[in-house]
Amino acid sequence: MRASIVANSPDLTLDIILYGTVVLGLFGFLWIYHGRRDRQFFELERRKITFHCIRCDHLYTEKPGVEIAPCNRCGHQNARLKF
Repeated sequence: MRASIVANSPDLTLDIILYGTVVLGLFGFLWIYHGRRDRQFFELERRKITFHCIRCDHLYTEKPGVEIAPCNRCGHQNARLKF
């Protein structure tokens, strides 16, 4: 008489839950990391000071803290625009 061998399937429920949690945690971490990095980059770009050249009528920007800057086109020194 042959003994029937029944293969018990391992309980994978806990493994699937752990794997799903790790993957979702990784995606969440990457989402937060890239969101903060992009926000910091945008703030650096947004915080520039605007200048208007009175000689060649050109608008241009410079880094924060600059009160007088030369025009990119003609080199004329211009004061910053104040709104």
